[in-house]
Amino acid sequence: MKFSLLIAIVSEEHEEKARQIAKDIGAGGVTILHGRGIGGEEKKVFWGVTYEGSQSIMVFVLEKSLSLKVLKALKIGLKMDEGDSGVAFTLPLEHVAGIDLKQINKFEETIKEEI
Repeated sequence: MKFSLLIAIVSEEHEEKARQIAKDIGAGGVTILHGRGIGGEEKKVFWGVTYEGSQSIMVFVLEKSLSLKVLKALKIGLKMDEGDSGVAFTLPLEHVAGIDLKQINKFEETIKEEI
């Protein structure tokens, strides 16, 4: 079974929506890191305080075909092609340890249903 790493970087305000989209497609779990980005635009200043938007970095380890489905759902659900709602991409994984057997069984059942 081949796995992919799906990374989605979204604003904190879109985090819950992105998590729900992924869950609805079949993603079992996600690791969420918080950070801030440095973009090409100047930072906004309100009353002398600089605002730096917070971002959520969502990291999924998924079966390869499921990662593509989740990526497409995030792209559509968050309207990633229309503006600054985030970025998502996948990377192939060669070796994986620690995947829950329930998750692997779920992947196998899904593949059997599709065949």
